[in-house]
Amino acid sequence: MYTTSPNLTFTHAFTDRLGGVSEGIFASLNLGEHLGDDEKCVRENYRRLFEALGITKFAVAHQIHSSTVLTVTSADAHELYAPNPCAADGLVTREKGLALMVKTADCVPILLEDAEHGVIAAVHAGWRGTVAEIVKNAVSSMVSLGAKGENIRAAIGPAIGYECFQVGEEVTEALSSIGCGSRFRPDPENEGKFYADLKGANCDILLRSGVRPENIWISPVCTRCQHDKYWSHRYTDGHRGVQASVIMM
Repeated sequence: MYTTSPNLTFTHAFTDRLGGVSEGIFASLNLGEHLGDDEKCVRENYRRLFEALGITKFAVAHQIHSSTVLTVTSADAHELYAPNPCAADGLVTREKGLALMVKTADCVPILLEDAEHGVIAAVHAGWRGTVAEIVKNAVSSMVSLGAKGENIRAAIGPAIGYECFQVGEEVTEALSSIGCGSRFRPDPENEGKFYADLKGANCDILLRSGVRPENIWISPVCTRCQHDKYWSHRYTDGHRGVQASVIMM
């Protein structure tokens, strides 16, 4: 159903495809509300996950591949299948008992905490969010709520790996522009194509944002390689469910 990071202390999870009730291309723990899955199955999937983690309320944004990070409270708690007016790709809170969630299917999920000062964040970073340095914005938002950069712990969750993420020059140029030129290499078999390391790029940005290297954990999972356990947008050509990454104080 989910895995955890060894460096985070608060309740958290990186879900996978297993342990739910959805069927077909959504089998089985799909947490996507508007992808065509049966609503009863999605609700049951959430019930199972939240029961396992002790979650009673959560916040999630309408993800738009942006650099926007919102500070949320219980007033922003989401009701399943209700319209979601919040458009963002990062959430931050000081509120205990409010879980923060982002959804992915190859993009990079990043969970952050400052356990000493009681601040958490959840970030969705596709390549656009990565080059817009959304995780830097999340760290800044945490600091504005009282966190200290040297205390922040970050977990970079399951996402598409270096060897599977083929991109064009627009991505490599954007990575170079933010000082992550070492995070891609040419595809020797396809001129003008490259392989990019989004997990590594986000790690670089975290380090430049004041997070200590010993406080960063990176999942070794490639969602495309392990498509039997995780949804991969690239492997399925978009015909899939989503996994979630969630953190709560």
